[in-house]
Order: sequence, then C-alpha cells, then structure tokens
Amino acid sequence: MQRVPPSERISDSIAKLLSQGIEGDGSVVGELLRLGAQRFVQELVEREVTAFLGRDHYERREGNEELKGYRNGYRTKTIATAEGSVPVDMPQVRRTAEPFHSNVVGFLERNTDVLERLVAEMYARRLSTRDIEDALRDATGDRLLTRTDVSSITESLWVEYEAFRDRKLDEFDVQYLFLDAIFEPLRRTGTIKDGVLAAWAILSDGRRVLLHLAIGSRESYENWLEFLRDMVKRGLRTPLSITTDGGPGVIVAVEAMWPKSLRVRCWAHRVRNILDKVPEDVRAEIKAYLALVREAPNLDEGRKAARPPTHSSPVTKDSSPPPCAASRTILRPA
Repeated sequence: MQRVPPSERISDSIAKLLSQGIEGDGSVVGELLRLGAQRFVQELVEREVTAFLGRDHYERREGNEELKGYRNGYRTKTIATAEGSVPVDMPQVRRTAEPFHSNVVGFLERNTDVLERLVAEMYARRLSTRDIEDALRDATGDRLLTRTDVSSITESLWVEYEAFRDRKLDEFDVQYLFLDAIFEPLRRTGTIKDGVLAAWAILSDGRRVLLHLAIGSRESYENWLEFLRDMVKRGLRTPLSITTDGGPGVIVAVEAMWPKSLRVRCWAHRVRNILDKVPEDVRAEIKAYLALVREAPNLDEGRKAARPPTHSSPVTKDSSPPPCAASRTILRPA
C-alpha cells in the first residue's frame, strides 16, 4: 500500500478546517494561514526532491534507467512564522551521488515575510505562476524552482482556491459574524497596496468557521459591500450580530446589508486604540483595569467598575487618559 505524500495529508486537514471549523477559542484565520504555509512549503519541497531524483513520488524507474537514489522517509524541521512554527517533513534520500539540500526551505527560513504574503494571497486571490516565480528567487535573481514545477504548483493551488472561493455558505448556522482586515504588511511588498478582508463566524453549536477572504482596503465602503454581497450570494444567513472595528467603511456596509442585526464594536480594537495613546510603562495597568470593565456581568456593574479609583494611580499622568476616561470609551455605543 502506497503512503500518501505529506502535502496531500495537509490538504485534507485544510479541507476539514474549512468544512468543520474549530472548537474552543483558537483563531480559525490563524489556523488556516498556518496550515496553508505548511501545505505550500511541503509542496515546494516535494517538487524539489522529485527534480533531484528524476522521479515522482512512488514512480518506478523504467527498464535499465540509472538509479539516481530513492526516498527513505522524512525528517521534520520547523520554519518560524508570524502564525507560529510551521513543521515541514523533509524528504530523506539514499544512494545518491550527493546529499539533497532544499534551496527553497533555506530561502524561506531567511525570508518568512515572503511565505506569509504568498499564503495570505493564496486564499484571497488566484496566485499566478509569475507571482510564485518572482517571489522564489535567490539573492542573484535566479529561480529556485523550474517554471514547469512552479506551473504545476500553481495549478494545484488554483484548484484549492476555487473550492474555497466558490463553496456554499448556507450549510453554516451562523450566529455571530466577525469582520476584520488582516495582513496590512502586504502593502510593504509592493505587489498589493491593500490588506486582506476576512470574515469568520461562530455557529450555533459553538464552532468557529472561516467564511471568506479577499483583497481589499479596510477603509473602503465599496470593498466591504462587495465582500459582504459575495457571502450572501453563496447563502450566508443573516447573523444575530456582526463585530467590526470602528472603520466607517465597514460600518456603513454592514448597516446597509443587515440593518436589523446588532453591530458590535470589536473589544480588541478598542483596547488597542486606547493602549496606543498611553505611555508603555502603564499599559499593563490600564489593560488590567479595562478587563474589569469588560468582565462585568451587566452594564450597571460595568459602569461601577469604570468609576475613578479612590487611590492615586500612576496611570493618571498628564500625557495619558485616566482609567475612568478609558473605560468610558469602552462603554460608549459602537
């Protein structure tokens, strides 16, 4: 019985993630990007070793063809990325004239931003052969993979992208919808001037599922409205609530699409905005103070927690807002 290549097992894990979501408090977007990075690197390495041996996975040599070596299991190594460590099953080869070294893995270990960008774009738009070719070049400008190999990988990724982009959403009993723009650093690469719009949801059974990713500007009403309409066309049901940041573009688009749903201002964005305005040495204290307000069981208790403290606090510097002011910011309507 032939073993399944690691890249195929990872593809199965991605398909399961997209169809079933995750349980608990994990980030479904982060998990997709982590698995996507693992899938992408694994596919590249498998192409490299195929070119090195002259034979595909489990392909037999013909007649008197010279044996250039053979695969003999895998050794796991990791690449550090913004979404955590990405494990890669490195093929081990035997009876070869020289050792196998992956130029691609060595390059990506030194350029993790390239990997992160390609993976984000992989699920937000179609990657072309040229996109991957241009990204995977060494310091001298030479390609790390042949055009044929890159083209084959591109086709494989395109099949997965189409399946993700066109899947029906009516099977998900969405209760709470969350919208955000991620991967703003894409702007620094010069290939994309915007970030990636993301939508994920909590279902009635508590699972978290990723619904959609697309290139767009977090400030653009038109981009957000098109993004939301795409999901509705694919069967997305009206959610009970939609959580967003304070950007006017997404707010107007949400209110136009779902006027009867409750729109909630994202707690994480609000706290981040407050902490950005205070000195670094008091941020931990203010963050803990705001947590008391957030964890209050009801609005009245939250207002009590937001009252000014009775003791002197280093937080009340002239250069930063006192805790009560920060808390009132949290308690303001979205």
